[in-house]
Amino acid sequence: MKATCDRDALREGLAIICGVIPTKSPKPILSNVCLVATDDQVELVGTDQEVSVRFKLDKVEVAEPGPVVIPARTAFDFVRDLSGETVTISTDETRCTITSGEDSCELVVADADEFPVVPRFDEQGSVSVQGGSFSRLVGRTAFAAAREPGRYAMHGVLTELDNDQLRLVATDGRRLSMASIPVEMAGAEKASAIIPTKGMQLFCRVIPDPLDQIRLSLRDGQVGLRSKNAEIFARLIDGDFPQYQAVIPAECGNAIEADAEQFSRKLRLVSNVSGDETRAVRFRVKGEQLELFGHSADRGEATAHMEVAFKGEEAEIAFNADYVLDGLKNGAPERVILEFGQKTSPGKFTLGENHIYIVMPITLDA
Repeated sequence: MKATCDRDALREGLAIICGVIPTKSPKPILSNVCLVATDDQVELVGTDQEVSVRFKLDKVEVAEPGPVVIPARTAFDFVRDLSGETVTISTDETRCTITSGEDSCELVVADADEFPVVPRFDEQGSVSVQGGSFSRLVGRTAFAAAREPGRYAMHGVLTELDNDQLRLVATDGRRLSMASIPVEMAGAEKASAIIPTKGMQLFCRVIPDPLDQIRLSLRDGQVGLRSKNAEIFARLIDGDFPQYQAVIPAECGNAIEADAEQFSRKLRLVSNVSGDETRAVRFRVKGEQLELFGHSADRGEATAHMEVAFKGEEAEIAFNADYVLDGLKNGAPERVILEFGQKTSPGKFTLGENHIYIVMPITLDA
């Protein structure tokens, strides 16, 4: 194999591969990247056997087509620090030489036949989505997925295709975020699957232009996404996702509407003194005044006030401030609506069109 490619494109591709391959694995071959040169392109392939990626480099000059398997992170570290505009990759039976200007590196090669087979994207039954809309949808939901050991199904994002809607739902048991966008499902069947959060985050990394159309496929126990330069595959998570519809309050007696930026600023002010364990902030509303109160024995207390539009009776409820701020940060709404019933009932935050965020309350001593 011998090919010359753009340094920045190669660096970007290797960075994405390094985001997939495992740091430690009983299978050493998985720590490598497989580069495959054809007549007019070079493709980088990496996998941890849960998530796999194919990344295509255009604008290449291929002198000798063929594959080579080399250590991914070592290759990335070397290419990252190169200053030349182009990089030439050439191989013999035992070595791969990476050259740029006067700088070069020789890497040991692995047997290409031992590298796992990574599928190719099948467009049949897939749906088309604008890349920027998909990235925003992931950003509004994936942050709420569980990270702590426990129910494995909550470590992913529930993805539903139904009734010309793409809906994502994520929860860690204490909060839940749900958002949706319209899609055309012509030729695609109704589907529901749990996608690993790692796969979702990788999907967003391979969308270079938010105006580009991507294709999404849910079939055969895996999810696939194809963008302009990449194909990503992730094995679906087995398990039962929580019945999220049962968590969303159908009716709430109290509703607060406020400017989201001011609401976030006031909440951050008060959260500075709240305790590390619960991060609790009390919301007390009367008329058109919202009072936020935070307290901890070792820090003190803080109070903030703001004007809001309010429907309901005088009421109060407490939430983990960090959870609320996470929703506001990732949803990035101009206005926020908080609806709740009793102070022991979940809070329903509307953070924009088709974006609902549920946060469980905290019980505080009077």
